[in-house]
Amino acid sequence: MNALNLSNVTVKTLQNIPPKVAFSASLLSSFGPQSVGPFHNGLHTLIYEYVFLNIGDAYDTNTGIFTAPVRGAYAFRVFSKAFGSPQRAVTAGLFKNDQHIISTHGHQASGFISSSNGVSLLLEEGDQMKVNLYPGQWIFDDGEHHHSTFSGHLLFPM
Repeated sequence: MNALNLSNVTVKTLQNIPPKVAFSASLLSSFGPQSVGPFHNGLHTLIYEYVFLNIGDAYDTNTGIFTAPVRGAYAFRVFSKAFGSPQRAVTAGLFKNDQHIISTHGHQASGFISSSNGVSLLLEEGDQMKVNLYPGQWIFDDGEHHHSTFSGHLLFPM
């Protein structure tokens, strides 16, 4: 009877386990309603402070930037909320390596307004994803209810 060498099987199996990458964060970590913006000097990268999940540590809470740890297909979602205003809207864009990919946008004269968008992308290792607020626009969050969020996860490596 031949013996099975399990140590080689275990090592080979561990090498084929895909990395686990997922994050979800809300704009504000402090309680109480607050608007961020408007900023008038170009695009403003939003830093989502309240982290629900950051498996793989690919989301940087100091910069608001997600960096792909491996080449693969990723899914991202952006949810934005703001107060209605005749002068400004909520317009935030998802950027890959400083290239615009998708936006959330909403504008109305009064009341709350919400917008969301999502996309799946092929990212190379080291590609960076971030959400930028457009000049003159604003976004709202509340550290208790977490209205404005940025999330992403690895669907599968390539």
